[in-house]
Amino acid sequence: MLFNSLNFAFFLPIIFALYWMLNKTRKYQNILLLISSYFFYACWDWRFLFLLIFSTLLDYYTGIKMSESKTVQSKKVWFWLSVIINLGFLGVFKYYNFFATSFGELLSGFGLQVNVWTLNVILPVGISFYTFHGLSYVIDIYNDKIKAERDFIDYSLFVSFFPLLVAGPIERATHLLPQVKNDRTFNYYNAVDGLRQILWGLFKKVVIADQCAIYANTIFNSSSDQSGSTLALGAVFFTIQIYGDFSGYSDIALGTARLFGFDLLRNFAYPYFSRDIAEFWRRWHISLSSWFKDYLYIPLGGSKGGMWLKIRNTFIIFLVSGFWHGANWTFIAWGLLNALYIMPSIIFNSNRNNLDTVAQGRFLPTFKEFFSIAITFSLTVIAWIFFRANNITHALSYISNMFSKQLLSVPTIMPPKLILFIILFMLIEWLGRENKFAIEKLFLRFSPLFRWVFYIVIIFMIFNYTLQDKPQFIYFQF
Repeated sequence: MLFNSLNFAFFLPIIFALYWMLNKTRKYQNILLLISSYFFYACWDWRFLFLLIFSTLLDYYTGIKMSESKTVQSKKVWFWLSVIINLGFLGVFKYYNFFATSFGELLSGFGLQVNVWTLNVILPVGISFYTFHGLSYVIDIYNDKIKAERDFIDYSLFVSFFPLLVAGPIERATHLLPQVKNDRTFNYYNAVDGLRQILWGLFKKVVIADQCAIYANTIFNSSSDQSGSTLALGAVFFTIQIYGDFSGYSDIALGTARLFGFDLLRNFAYPYFSRDIAEFWRRWHISLSSWFKDYLYIPLGGSKGGMWLKIRNTFIIFLVSGFWHGANWTFIAWGLLNALYIMPSIIFNSNRNNLDTVAQGRFLPTFKEFFSIAITFSLTVIAWIFFRANNITHALSYISNMFSKQLLSVPTIMPPKLILFIILFMLIEWLGRENKFAIEKLFLRFSPLFRWVFYIVIIFMIFNYTLQDKPQFIYFQF
């Protein structure tokens, strides 16, 4: 079930009403949410619901066995059993075909022709996200940060809560499980704010991202026939598309969770207004970046042990992050390029220079801030070309043709309405950059009539474009 579908528009109010009818009965509220989450997931493909339940049972049981272990060796056995099986499923469904075909291509390079056996299965939606939920849980138990959860319903809801199930944010047991186990009371202002966040998320997805996708796909699919300026515009369209798509999903997820009294981890903090690449990665897909930091970067030694280890660990993080996104060399190249981007700040120890919000308390940035944002955004646009391209050759030819003599010419594809939408969208994001989401407090100082006119216009635009098409969210494939 898609957030941007009429099915979800009917599903959400029904579950919301039933949920708060069970007010002050947390146990039954959790059961309702769990059943609803499984139904939500089964609407995509009911067969993979069994994989989700198996993964939940595995981590629930191994968590208890680790807590009951009387020796370190026994605890370690149960821990590695969970890790190996979880990563095994992820490897089979997501990476087996990549490794198999890459191995076949390697052998063919030596003149050996082999018939590679590949799997003809679709990737279970959200498998990377709920696998990482479970892994963080068992790792925290293994490191004695938390105790095993004994209530199976509560643990299952932590893993499967429908707003975050298929594309995050990647939650931690230390943050979400206490909320699952505590009583929730209805808060009108929190619910209204949640609806406002859902509205802005739908606008980002349906009006901005999906319309950018039309032109980005056209340009990328015919890149050899396009001028340099058109290719540059196509790259910008995809840059806006992936932000609007993924941050839009996150806004809908966080807003939906707030309707039920839950506070999920923030996943985006206006990354395209970053002044350097390090700041960008503190603001983009925050839950994944922090996951890799806590469960991979720090265990590898983090920033301790000298400059060489810091550089090595940074490259590992970005390469793994790229590979997490998909089984394609383009994602690995994207991760490697971002690692190279961030190297100067690592080497010169300037990666934490920009911790505040840009131009905080001011309408306009300084020239230095504007220049830094422009450079960072431009580097990010180039990196996204690898993320979007079909293969490495396509990405390199795209960039080569983009930096041609025609780069400064007028693009042959330049939809004026969409460009106007993007300008207005980025302006609203800029004005609301000090809030959790752009329209959280932006128009509260204006009259109720102005606010309602704004909301109605947004709703009309969402409804208009939703009737035309309902593309899936990009991160469903990860």
